[in-house]
Amino acid sequence: MNAEATRLSLKNELLQRIGELGLQQSIFPSTDETCDRLVQQLENINPCDRPLSIDRLSTLAGDWELIYASRGTVVTRRLVSLRGIGARVKIKRVWQTLVASQTNQIFAANCAEFDLPLLGEWRLQADGVWRWDREERDAKVSFGAFSVQATKLLGISNWSLPALKIPVLQSMRKEALWTTSYLDSQIRVGRGATGNLFVFRRQEAMFN
Repeated sequence: MNAEATRLSLKNELLQRIGELGLQQSIFPSTDETCDRLVQQLENINPCDRPLSIDRLSTLAGDWELIYASRGTVVTRRLVSLRGIGARVKIKRVWQTLVASQTNQIFAANCAEFDLPLLGEWRLQADGVWRWDREERDAKVSFGAFSVQATKLLGISNWSLPALKIPVLQSMRKEALWTTSYLDSQIRVGRGATGNLFVFRRQEAMFN
């Protein structure tokens, strides 16, 4: 089997495994050894070793659905810590929108939609930016604002509230290292500074 056939086979196996886990398990803190192994194998044959180069930004930009997080996300880890309440919160989807510029930066919006017991559907969003210098694989990420919005208050579809946006003062912003370790036109893998890996799928993408 050649390298391209191996890559496609690994990718399909990874997507199948993540689908078997289901969203509530795949993005909560519960590492799946099979997923991690498949991701590592894909990273070893990454078709894009410089994902932040100018000629790759069009592939990187767009809407990406988070389908797996090896150690959970900031939101899901917090829900687990809430114990009784957290167990009743249903995550509907988590996604990231990336908008590329030509000045070595990407504007990123990290979003999550979830059901709160008795309170209906809500959305959280963190707006940030990726910046990098000569390195075209690792970026420094910082967030400048957070927002929360009731999109279906009390479960009533036509009852919502305006988003409450909370800016982060420049002096309080912190940077975190983010590595794009795998990228193709359909899926993307990112790693945080602690090694937590995140698998994203381009929204509305179709797979063979």
